[in-house]
Amino acid sequence: MSATSSAPSDGAAKPVHNFLRAIIERELAEGVYGQRQWGGSPGDAAHHAAGAADPAPVRLRFPPEPNGYLHVGHAKSICLNFGLARDFGGVCHLRFDDTNPEKEEQEYVDAIVEMVRWLGWDWTAQVAGQAVEHKYYASNYFDVMYRAAEHLIERGLAYVDEQTPEQMRANRGDFTTPGTDSPFRGRTPAENLARFREMRDGVHADGAMVLRAKIDMAAPNINLRDPAIYRIRRAHHHNTGDRWCIYPMYTFAHPIEDALENITHSICTLEFEDQRPFYDWLLARLGEGGLINTPPPKQHEFGRLNLSYVVTSKRKLKALVDEGIVSGWDDPRMPTLAGMRRRGYPAAAVRKFAEDTGASKTNAWIEYSVLEGCVRAELDGSAARAMAVIHPVRLKLTNWAELFGADHLEPCEAPAHPHHPELGTRRFSLGPEVWVEADDYADVPPKGFFRLFPGNKVRLKYGMVIECTGAEKDADGRVTAVLATVVPDTKSGTPGADAVKVKGVITWVGVHDGQPAELRLFDRLFTEAQPDAGDRDFRDVLNPLSRQIVTGYVEPSVMQAAADVRFQFERHGYFVTDRLDHRAGQPVINRVCGLKDSFGGK
Repeated sequence: MSATSSAPSDGAAKPVHNFLRAIIERELAEGVYGQRQWGGSPGDAAHHAAGAADPAPVRLRFPPEPNGYLHVGHAKSICLNFGLARDFGGVCHLRFDDTNPEKEEQEYVDAIVEMVRWLGWDWTAQVAGQAVEHKYYASNYFDVMYRAAEHLIERGLAYVDEQTPEQMRANRGDFTTPGTDSPFRGRTPAENLARFREMRDGVHADGAMVLRAKIDMAAPNINLRDPAIYRIRRAHHHNTGDRWCIYPMYTFAHPIEDALENITHSICTLEFEDQRPFYDWLLARLGEGGLINTPPPKQHEFGRLNLSYVVTSKRKLKALVDEGIVSGWDDPRMPTLAGMRRRGYPAAAVRKFAEDTGASKTNAWIEYSVLEGCVRAELDGSAARAMAVIHPVRLKLTNWAELFGADHLEPCEAPAHPHHPELGTRRFSLGPEVWVEADDYADVPPKGFFRLFPGNKVRLKYGMVIECTGAEKDADGRVTAVLATVVPDTKSGTPGADAVKVKGVITWVGVHDGQPAELRLFDRLFTEAQPDAGDRDFRDVLNPLSRQIVTGYVEPSVMQAAADVRFQFERHGYFVTDRLDHRAGQPVINRVCGLKDSFGGK
């Protein structure tokens, strides 16, 4: 019997080797977890002892707290945990670490589920031909956590402390000074148990007392100086309602959650390294008492991913939303997965980015251009091509009527994708007036300018060669129309079309069949690579050009596109029809990224 998670294969790419993969390979070879049993669902030692051998050679988990939207840093953890489970034939659990009711909401639970699935991962495993879902909530383990707390009290390993938070902080000591024992540390187990049950029963006010593990107030690692493991907090919980008025602290709950779920490798970011001794201490004590399955999980830390030009603090992201700096959690400038999806980033590109950046034992800063490079590589092979004019000016072909007749429209065509003929052909037409980019014209051309200026010839891409004759201007000297004449017998794809040599080729959209479109031109939200470095307020380095809205024109192939369809607008970059605001015939289109990294070079 085996268990295998449903997950994307990501093609034939060889997994990137890293220290976490090496640990798993070694422990599988040594059979470290080979004898553990699995009760078919999370549970204590007795529950698992009644089950069969665990069908999963490894069990990992992605354990987000539902207090915000997932961001690009979470994508790293998601892909790492689910990817390792996939590669070793195991399973990865999706677990909501919902032990803090004041900050957690069902909205965030739903958003997390949606985004993990968008990335292509699934927590449903195939076990003996049956689909088994591994989506869990830490709050469903509150009964077991409470039993674990009473077990520690009964063994003299936990006590109720009634000092104020300020007193506990002062008595904790620092890196050079050992802590001072609480005056309540010497209570008997019976006294502590009675007091703890009073906490549970709502006898005492919020903050009046906490339950602390009894370890060593002189420990060099301050996290072992009798850490708090339960507190009184009257708050409605999204899952358990008002059943509890005491809640476990994260550092106490998390190891127990891992143990109940039979996790083999508990992978987290580097800031939890100092918490590992308590993780090990707690599971060792619960294992000795027969409460949890053994051998217990082991925690392994990797360096977190820091991406330039973004902030990932949930508090700061929430401020961006609450203060109206962005339009919401899914604003395309946000580093949230919801924002990246709406921006048009393919899930496969985000997975590739997470995989390529690897897993190391040090924190690393990654340039945003690396992420955009993954996006371009993915879209180059998949996005249909089209022409668009973003900053339009009218181009009048003054000899059109003379050559073809005033009402004539010349049919033109181009491949939907240059490397995928199976995607077919897109069709449009050339007429007496077309839209071109305003900066394609210059009265006096700068050096190296090969586009429209008086006397110069260019090719209208997929169309004909034209010769610029000048421009019409308004009273303020602004160009209102560019003037040109068609060079006969130069239509692309016809005999003799290349007889007239030109250095410039420009894209265009016909005035007669082009469709006006709302184009949202997104760029990086901040002007500095580390927006919140030091004591700087990240609001001080907001990019005023991170969102620009213009009305441009797109070729007919774009008009009837559904929402969330990606295009490469030739010359301009990659764009996507907005997944919420776009309607067929009323295009609303977001810029995903340019054809190359140009930030700061505009």
